[in-house]
Amino acid sequence: MLDQPRSSQRYEGLPKDEDQRLSKKILELVRERPRYGYRRIAVLLRRDGEAINDKRMYRLWKAAGLKVPRKRRKSRASGDKKNACDVTPASFMHDVWTWDFVQSSTADGRKIRFLNIVDEHTRLCLSIKSGRSITSEDAIDTLAELFAMHGVPKRIRCDNGPEFISIAIKEWLAKLGVDVLYIEPGSPWQNGLCESFNSKLRDEYLHQTDLQSESDARIKARAWREDFNNQRPHSSLGYLTPSEFARRSAASASVAALPSLQQHCDARPLP
Repeated sequence: MLDQPRSSQRYEGLPKDEDQRLSKKILELVRERPRYGYRRIAVLLRRDGEAINDKRMYRLWKAAGLKVPRKRRKSRASGDKKNACDVTPASFMHDVWTWDFVQSSTADGRKIRFLNIVDEHTRLCLSIKSGRSITSEDAIDTLAELFAMHGVPKRIRCDNGPEFISIAIKEWLAKLGVDVLYIEPGSPWQNGLCESFNSKLRDEYLHQTDLQSESDARIKARAWREDFNNQRPHSSLGYLTPSEFARRSAASASVAALPSLQQHCDARPLP
Protein backbone atom coordinates (compact mmCIF):
# COMPACT_ATOMS: atom_id res chain seq x y z
CA MET A 1 0.00 0.00 0.00
CA LEU A 2 2.86 2.36 0.79
CA ASP A 3 4.38 1.87 -2.67
CA GLN A 4 1.27 3.17 -4.50
CA PRO A 5 1.59 6.67 -5.99
CA ARG A 6 -0.33 9.23 -4.02
CA SER A 7 -1.84 10.77 -7.20
CA SER A 8 -3.79 7.57 -7.86
CA GLN A 9 -5.49 7.66 -4.49
CA ARG A 10 -8.54 9.91 -4.34
CA TYR A 11 -11.06 10.36 -1.61
CA GLU A 12 -14.63 10.07 -2.75
CA GLY A 13 -16.82 12.01 -0.41
CA LEU A 14 -20.18 10.77 0.69
CA PRO A 15 -23.17 13.09 0.56
CA LYS A 16 -24.12 14.47 3.92
CA ASP A 17 -27.59 13.99 5.28
CA GLU A 18 -27.89 17.77 5.55
CA ASP A 19 -27.18 18.17 1.81
CA GLN A 20 -29.81 15.60 0.94
CA ARG A 21 -32.36 17.42 3.07
CA LEU A 22 -31.52 20.77 1.48
CA SER A 23 -31.59 19.27 -2.03
CA LYS A 24 -35.05 17.89 -1.38
CA LYS A 25 -36.22 21.28 -0.18
CA ILE A 26 -34.65 23.00 -3.19
CA LEU A 27 -36.51 20.68 -5.56
CA GLU A 28 -39.79 21.48 -3.82
CA LEU A 29 -39.21 25.21 -4.25
CA VAL A 30 -38.19 24.78 -7.89
CA ARG A 31 -41.44 22.94 -8.64
CA GLU A 32 -43.37 25.87 -7.17
CA ARG A 33 -41.28 28.55 -8.90
CA PRO A 34 -39.69 27.10 -12.05
CA ARG A 35 -38.50 30.52 -13.32
CA TYR A 36 -36.36 31.20 -10.22
CA GLY A 37 -32.58 30.80 -10.38
CA TYR A 38 -30.37 29.44 -7.62
CA ARG A 39 -29.82 32.85 -6.01
CA ARG A 40 -33.53 33.52 -5.53
CA ILE A 41 -34.09 29.98 -4.26
CA ALA A 42 -31.26 30.55 -1.77
CA VAL A 43 -33.00 33.70 -0.54
CA LEU A 44 -36.21 31.73 0.01
CA LEU A 45 -34.28 29.08 1.93
CA ARG A 46 -32.68 31.69 4.15
CA ARG A 47 -36.11 33.21 4.79
CA ASP A 48 -37.15 29.78 6.08
CA GLY A 49 -34.22 29.81 8.50
CA GLU A 50 -31.76 27.68 6.52
CA ALA A 51 -28.07 28.60 6.88
CA ILE A 52 -26.87 28.38 3.27
CA ASN A 53 -24.65 30.68 1.25
CA ASP A 54 -24.65 31.14 -2.53
CA LYS A 55 -21.54 28.97 -3.00
CA ARG A 56 -23.07 25.97 -1.31
CA MET A 57 -26.39 26.66 -2.97
CA TYR A 58 -24.73 26.63 -6.42
CA ARG A 59 -23.00 23.31 -5.65
CA LEU A 60 -26.28 21.67 -4.66
CA TRP A 61 -28.03 23.28 -7.63
CA LYS A 62 -25.53 21.84 -10.13
CA ALA A 63 -25.47 18.46 -8.40
CA ALA A 64 -29.24 18.23 -8.86
CA GLY A 65 -28.88 19.11 -12.56
CA LEU A 66 -31.09 22.17 -12.27
CA LYS A 67 -31.22 25.14 -14.61
CA VAL A 68 -33.75 27.79 -15.49
CA PRO A 69 -35.51 26.94 -18.80
CA ARG A 70 -34.85 29.42 -21.57
CA LYS A 71 -37.68 31.73 -22.49
CA ARG A 72 -39.45 30.69 -25.65
CA ARG A 73 -39.52 33.50 -28.14
CA LYS A 74 -42.62 33.94 -30.24
CA SER A 75 -42.10 32.68 -33.74
CA ARG A 76 -42.20 35.60 -36.14
CA ALA A 77 -42.62 35.63 -39.87
CA SER A 78 -39.12 36.02 -41.24
CA GLY A 79 -40.21 37.86 -44.35
CA ASP A 80 -38.60 37.69 -47.76
CA LYS A 81 -36.80 40.22 -49.95
CA LYS A 82 -38.89 39.06 -52.91
CA ASN A 83 -41.83 40.79 -51.17
CA ALA A 84 -40.15 44.20 -51.46
CA CYS A 85 -42.11 46.93 -53.23
CA ASP A 86 -39.48 47.27 -55.97
CA VAL A 87 -39.50 43.50 -56.66
CA THR A 88 -43.27 42.90 -56.65
CA PRO A 89 -44.82 46.31 -57.39
CA ALA A 90 -48.53 46.98 -57.65
CA SER A 91 -49.85 46.74 -61.22
CA PHE A 92 -53.31 48.22 -60.82
CA MET A 93 -55.61 49.81 -58.27
CA HIS A 94 -56.35 47.57 -55.28
CA ASP A 95 -53.64 45.16 -56.36
CA VAL A 96 -51.41 45.83 -53.33
CA TRP A 97 -52.30 47.67 -50.16
CA THR A 98 -49.63 48.58 -47.67
CA TRP A 99 -49.99 49.40 -43.99
CA ASP A 100 -47.75 50.51 -41.16
CA PHE A 101 -47.77 52.32 -37.81
CA VAL A 102 -46.54 55.80 -36.89
CA GLN A 103 -46.21 56.88 -33.29
CA SER A 104 -46.44 60.40 -31.88
CA SER A 105 -47.64 62.07 -28.68
CA THR A 106 -50.35 64.48 -27.59
CA ALA A 107 -49.79 67.73 -25.70
CA ASP A 108 -49.96 65.92 -22.34
CA GLY A 109 -47.02 63.69 -23.32
CA ARG A 110 -49.03 60.50 -23.77
CA LYS A 111 -48.27 58.45 -26.85
CA ILE A 112 -50.71 58.03 -29.69
CA ARG A 113 -50.46 55.67 -32.67
CA PHE A 114 -51.63 55.97 -36.26
CA LEU A 115 -52.37 52.98 -38.50
CA ASN A 116 -51.91 54.08 -42.12
CA ILE A 117 -53.31 52.05 -45.03
CA VAL A 118 -52.36 53.11 -48.58
CA ASP A 119 -53.09 51.76 -52.05
CA GLU A 120 -49.64 51.38 -53.64
CA HIS A 121 -50.70 51.90 -57.25
CA THR A 122 -52.68 55.12 -56.80
CA ARG A 123 -50.96 56.33 -53.57
CA LEU A 124 -54.48 56.87 -52.24
CA CYS A 125 -54.60 56.97 -48.43
CA LEU A 126 -57.47 54.65 -47.59
CA SER A 127 -57.43 55.11 -43.84
CA ILE A 128 -55.59 56.72 -40.93
CA LYS A 129 -56.79 55.11 -37.72
CA SER A 130 -55.60 56.79 -34.53
CA GLY A 131 -55.69 55.60 -30.94
CA ARG A 132 -53.70 55.22 -27.76
CA SER A 133 -53.46 51.51 -28.45
CA ILE A 134 -54.31 49.72 -31.70
CA THR A 135 -54.65 45.97 -31.41
CA SER A 136 -54.87 43.29 -34.09
CA GLU A 137 -58.65 43.24 -33.57
CA ASP A 138 -58.77 46.99 -34.29
CA ALA A 139 -56.75 46.40 -37.45
CA ILE A 140 -59.19 43.70 -38.58
CA ASP A 141 -62.15 46.02 -37.99
CA THR A 142 -60.48 48.78 -40.03
CA LEU A 143 -59.70 46.41 -42.89
CA ALA A 144 -63.22 45.02 -42.87
CA GLU A 145 -64.66 48.52 -43.32
CA LEU A 146 -62.26 49.22 -46.20
CA PHE A 147 -63.04 45.87 -47.86
CA ALA A 148 -66.74 46.74 -47.74
CA MET A 149 -66.07 50.15 -49.31
CA HIS A 150 -63.39 49.33 -51.93
CA GLY A 151 -63.41 45.58 -52.33
CA VAL A 152 -60.79 43.06 -51.26
CA PRO A 153 -57.22 43.65 -52.52
CA LYS A 154 -55.13 40.85 -53.93
CA ARG A 155 -52.17 41.43 -51.61
CA ILE A 156 -51.17 43.38 -48.51
CA ARG A 157 -47.58 44.39 -47.86
CA CYS A 158 -46.35 44.95 -44.30
CA ASP A 159 -43.48 44.43 -41.90
CA ASN A 160 -43.28 41.86 -39.11
CA GLY A 161 -44.89 43.92 -36.38
CA PRO A 162 -46.82 42.00 -33.69
CA GLU A 163 -50.16 43.36 -34.89
CA PHE A 164 -49.56 42.17 -38.47
CA ILE A 165 -48.36 38.65 -37.66
CA SER A 166 -51.15 37.77 -35.23
CA ILE A 167 -52.86 34.45 -35.87
CA ALA A 168 -56.25 36.19 -36.03
CA ILE A 169 -55.20 38.46 -38.91
CA LYS A 170 -53.42 35.66 -40.78
CA GLU A 171 -56.41 33.31 -40.61
CA TRP A 172 -58.91 36.06 -41.50
CA LEU A 173 -56.95 37.25 -44.55
CA ALA A 174 -56.37 33.64 -45.65
CA LYS A 175 -60.12 32.99 -45.65
CA LEU A 176 -60.59 36.03 -47.92
CA GLY A 177 -57.83 34.90 -50.26
CA VAL A 178 -55.55 37.89 -49.55
CA ASP A 179 -51.82 37.20 -49.80
CA VAL A 180 -49.66 38.87 -47.14
CA LEU A 181 -46.26 40.10 -48.36
CA TYR A 182 -43.98 40.21 -45.31
CA ILE A 183 -40.81 42.21 -45.85
CA GLU A 184 -37.52 41.20 -44.25
CA PRO A 185 -37.06 42.26 -40.61
CA GLY A 186 -35.12 45.50 -40.25
CA SER A 187 -35.62 46.43 -43.91
CA PRO A 188 -38.14 49.30 -43.98
CA TRP A 189 -36.97 50.32 -47.48
CA GLN A 190 -38.65 47.16 -48.79
CA ASN A 191 -41.93 48.82 -47.84
CA GLY A 192 -40.76 52.10 -49.32
CA LEU A 193 -44.10 53.46 -50.53
CA CYS A 194 -45.62 53.25 -47.07
CA GLU A 195 -42.46 54.68 -45.49
CA SER A 196 -42.66 57.58 -47.94
CA PHE A 197 -46.25 58.21 -46.91
CA ASN A 198 -45.28 58.03 -43.23
CA SER A 199 -42.60 60.66 -43.72
CA LYS A 200 -45.13 63.00 -45.36
CA LEU A 201 -47.55 62.39 -42.49
CA ARG A 202 -44.87 63.34 -39.97
CA ASP A 203 -43.53 66.32 -41.92
CA GLU A 204 -46.81 67.89 -43.05
CA TYR A 205 -49.15 66.92 -40.24
CA LEU A 206 -47.59 65.70 -36.98
CA HIS A 207 -44.75 68.25 -36.95
CA GLN A 208 -47.03 71.12 -37.94
CA THR A 209 -49.78 70.81 -35.33
CA ASP A 210 -50.24 70.20 -31.63
CA LEU A 211 -52.46 67.25 -30.83
CA GLN A 212 -54.54 68.11 -27.79
CA SER A 213 -56.27 64.77 -27.32
CA GLU A 214 -57.14 61.49 -29.02
CA SER A 215 -60.33 62.93 -30.51
CA ASP A 216 -58.44 66.02 -31.70
CA ALA A 217 -55.85 63.82 -33.40
CA ARG A 218 -58.60 61.79 -35.07
CA ILE A 219 -60.34 64.90 -36.47
CA LYS A 220 -57.11 66.48 -37.73
CA ALA A 221 -55.92 63.18 -39.26
CA ARG A 222 -59.20 62.87 -41.18
CA ALA A 223 -58.85 66.44 -42.50
CA TRP A 224 -55.23 65.87 -43.51
CA ARG A 225 -56.12 62.62 -45.30
CA GLU A 226 -58.82 64.42 -47.32
CA ASP A 227 -56.33 67.12 -48.27
CA PHE A 228 -53.66 64.54 -49.18
CA ASN A 229 -56.03 62.58 -51.42
CA ASN A 230 -57.85 65.48 -53.12
CA GLN A 231 -55.62 68.58 -53.03
CA ARG A 232 -51.96 67.63 -52.69
CA PRO A 233 -50.14 67.13 -56.04
CA HIS A 234 -48.08 63.94 -55.97
CA SER A 235 -44.75 64.08 -57.80
CA SER A 236 -44.62 60.35 -58.61
CA LEU A 237 -48.09 60.61 -60.20
CA GLY A 238 -47.13 63.40 -62.60
CA TYR A 239 -48.32 65.95 -60.01
CA LEU A 240 -51.85 64.61 -60.08
CA THR A 241 -53.63 64.10 -56.80
CA PRO A 242 -54.13 60.47 -55.73
CA SER A 243 -57.88 60.85 -56.28
CA GLU A 244 -57.38 62.13 -59.84
CA PHE A 245 -54.95 59.34 -60.60
CA ALA A 246 -57.35 56.77 -59.13
CA ARG A 247 -60.20 58.03 -61.34
CA ARG A 248 -58.00 57.84 -64.45
CA SER A 249 -56.83 54.34 -63.49
CA ALA A 250 -60.43 53.21 -63.07
CA ALA A 251 -61.37 54.74 -66.43
CA SER A 252 -58.39 53.08 -68.15
CA ALA A 253 -59.34 49.73 -66.68
CA SER A 254 -62.90 50.13 -67.96
CA VAL A 255 -61.68 50.98 -71.47
CA ALA A 256 -59.29 48.04 -71.46
CA ALA A 257 -62.15 45.72 -70.54
CA LEU A 258 -64.33 46.83 -73.49
CA PRO A 259 -62.59 44.75 -76.25
CA SER A 260 -62.85 41.56 -74.22
CA LEU A 261 -66.49 42.34 -73.49
CA GLN A 262 -67.17 42.96 -77.20
CA GLN A 263 -65.47 39.68 -78.14
CA HIS A 264 -67.60 37.87 -75.60
CA CYS A 265 -70.76 39.40 -77.05
CA ASP A 266 -69.72 38.57 -80.64
CA ALA A 267 -69.01 34.97 -79.67
CA ARG A 268 -72.50 34.43 -78.28
CA PRO A 269 -74.76 32.44 -80.60
CA LEU A 270 -77.71 34.27 -82.06
CA PRO A 271 -81.11 33.25 -80.64
